[in-house]
Amino acid sequence: MTSRRQFLAGLLATGLVPTPTWADAGSPQFLSAAALSDGRYVLCGIGADQDILFQIPLPARGHAAAAHPTRPEAVAFARRPGTFAIVIDCLSGTPKATMTAPEGRHFYGHGAFSSDGQWLFTTENDYEAGQGRVGVWDVLAGYVRVEEFASGGVGPHDIKRLPGTETLVIANGGIDTHPDSGRTKLNIATMAPNLSYVHNGQLIETVALNPSLHKNSIRHLDVSASGVVAFGMQWQGDGDVAILAGMHQMGGAVELLAAHADQLRDMRGYVGSISFSPDATLVATTSPVGGVVQIYDVDGKTLMHRITVADAGGVAACDAGFIITTGFGELGEINQGALQLAKVAELAWDNHIVPVGV
Repeated sequence: MTSRRQFLAGLLATGLVPTPTWADAGSPQFLSAAALSDGRYVLCGIGADQDILFQIPLPARGHAAAAHPTRPEAVAFARRPGTFAIVIDCLSGTPKATMTAPEGRHFYGHGAFSSDGQWLFTTENDYEAGQGRVGVWDVLAGYVRVEEFASGGVGPHDIKRLPGTETLVIANGGIDTHPDSGRTKLNIATMAPNLSYVHNGQLIETVALNPSLHKNSIRHLDVSASGVVAFGMQWQGDGDVAILAGMHQMGGAVELLAAHADQLRDMRGYVGSISFSPDATLVATTSPVGGVVQIYDVDGKTLMHRITVADAGGVAACDAGFIITTGFGELGEINQGALQLAKVAELAWDNHIVPVGV
């Protein structure tokens, strides 16, 4: 595959082939950052059969990635509170550009493209002001930063585009941090997470949780084809958490996904990733710290399956149901509550597995 990518990249440089697509890079279905056993870091392309199609070096630990909607091009984000993101040509396996957060900002590890791939949106912290921002980068100009706008809250983490629109949904986790304090959380007593919806840089809707849940940081998102948002949370309070996942659609009310106290206790207050099933009838959440995957029934808003998976991290929809990754280098599938795991490489997957082409 590497030789084929290099060959096509050479033809492209001479103008003898049309603009490449993800098919030219082996048709990866997913992207995920990982750490190799020797301490190096990579971004991997994963095929429909769970084979690793490519491993592209990263300069430091990655978190999530954003896949360009048409070109075989990905942006790998540093783990929060990183200040760099690497634009990677997945055909040649080489960096195309390095994005650096402006002075007074850091990235939160996530980004989203516009539907035409012309713009990239990045979640950022204005850490002196203690406010969330979204950076706007001109892709066609070589990932040049051209604008920014308010995220609608504090500590914006994940960001997604609603299908068929240019509207962005942002998970404002509510937690204020500052590089001088590392990853220390500075405002737990007053944190106020929310979901914000933004169109053309303008805030059009904000949805907050019940005040009793204000210490539940909204962190990670998935969006169904019909525009329903699933969100996973991380509990910052004392004692047991009451809820760790919910759903929302613009114009409607928040719907919380319920589980018994002992089932939520298994998650240890932490949702690492969240995903709808392909038909959006189920929502899966992972907890690497709890070593468990929990799957909710969307109609009933209740927990349906609990599956023990040590260091379960990334989760995404696949043909069988869900694909998951672990910190032990395993890739697996969950189909109707049944788990199949296979160790595929001597690496440790990071927390997210990102679909390509959505």
